[in-house]
Order: sequence, then structure tokens, then C-alpha cells
Amino acid sequence: MKQTTLQCGRFQLVLDRPLVMGIVNVTPDSFSDGGHHDSTAAAVAHARQLLADGADLLDIGGESTRPGAAYVPQDEEIARVLPVLQALAPLGVPLSLDTRKPAVMQAALAAGVVDMVNDICALEGEGALALLAQSQAAVCLMHMQGEPQTMQAQPHYDDVVAEVTAYLAARRDAALAAGIAHERIVLDPGFGFGKNLEHNIALFRALPQSIAALGCPQLIGVSRKRMLGDLTGRAVGERMPASVAAALLAAQAGAAVVRVHDVKETVDALKVLRALQ
Repeated sequence: MKQTTLQCGRFQLVLDRPLVMGIVNVTPDSFSDGGHHDSTAAAVAHARQLLADGADLLDIGGESTRPGAAYVPQDEEIARVLPVLQALAPLGVPLSLDTRKPAVMQAALAAGVVDMVNDICALEGEGALALLAQSQAAVCLMHMQGEPQTMQAQPHYDDVVAEVTAYLAARRDAALAAGIAHERIVLDPGFGFGKNLEHNIALFRALPQSIAALGCPQLIGVSRKRMLGDLTGRAVGERMPASVAAALLAAQAGAAVVRVHDVKETVDALKVLRALQ
């Protein structure tokens, strides 16, 4: 049976339509908008604009995990994201923290300003599962082959769909065993994280089957990514139409959340899809 709600910290989100997650990168080096919102004031202003554009929730990140990205020390990452989360918390919108570091998760959870932890390492960090089990925050568990610094060097799978699905099932079960309730779990196949174009296409085409098999809501993030550049020949700043098309296809495949840069355009397209589908 399809899950109809998501327990997300302070919020109970209804999954009767795909939710739009707006991206707020408090970083100098993210692949698409690095440096645009790397001060607290700029990040908060951008977040407010995304909400005005129709975002259902916001994803705040202080470390770029693009291919080849440099590691950010945990104290620096906390200093980047915590003031932004604290400024946005009174707005009454679900806030997701995009981090792979348990210390960063702990700081935000202790401050009471995060409703979801979005982890590219699927809570494999030491103590991460136990930490989240003690909270009411939702968790997004993502698949990644390798590390951001090297993951796109030579990604290899015998069967990418089977291997990614098996990994996500294992991390889902680990979260459940740690005491994280099923209604708090979201899964992400991790497009572009240790995957080439062929792998990404195979995963995308299999979304309806993998979503049904895993029995958890899935978050899909392909906005402005290299796979869209490979398909269209467009530079990062010219990938909005391709990103919206991919978000619509993800929604049709059953995605519960689409993580996007171009919120206004995606929200409008999803309204049209719901009305005319």
C-alpha cells in the first residue's frame, strides 16, 4: 500500500501530490549556484523567494557534494547552516538539512530547527542512526557509489537497478531496526552519485518498479545535473527546461518529492500535470 503521509519533524506532510523541495546551497562551490547564497542573509533571502515561488519544503546544505568537491570541516559546515536554519525556523515550513556528518546533524537537531535529515551516505556515519532514532525528524537515505571526490571516475555496476534497490532496502531496514519509524523514511536513488549517463537512465526508467518494491516515498533530485547536460548539450545555467521535464517524469513515475533549483517553473508544471493528466 502506498504511504500517504510523511512524519517530518514538526510537520505531518500529506503525500497526495509530489512535493517540491527547494534547494538552498550555503556554499561557495556548488555545481549550479555556488557562491550565490553563501552568506546567511543571501541564503535566507533565497529561501524566502523559493517559498514565495511555491516550495513545500527547503533543503539547506553547507557542503557541496558535486563530483570532485572539497571536504568541509564540520565546524565550518555548522557555522554555515545553523544560522540559516534558525532564521527560517519561524516561517512554519519543513526544513531539511543536507549533510553527511553526524556532528552537523546533532547540532541542528539540538537547536530544534530541522525537520528532515537528507544524507547522501544514508546514515552510515558513526552514530547517525541512533541520533536520528532519538528525534522525530524524517530521514532521506541516498545511494552513492564511492565518495564525492572520486565517485564519477569509473562507476561500475553489474545491474545498477538491482544493486541500488538492494542498497536502499538494506538502509531502510537498518533505519527501522534502529527505531526510526517507517513513516519517517524517504529513499533517494542518488542520480549522478557514482553513476554515468547509462546508469542514470536505467535507474530513472525503473522508478515505478523500484518505488513499488521499496515501499517508501522516494525523493528524486536531477535538477540541472550533468545527465541533463549530456542529454541536451546545455550548460548548467541553461538546463531549467530539461530539469522541469525530468521533474514531471519523476512525478508520473511516483516520486513523492522532487528536489529542484527552479521552484516556480516546477510548481507551475506540476499544477498543469495534475489538472490535465
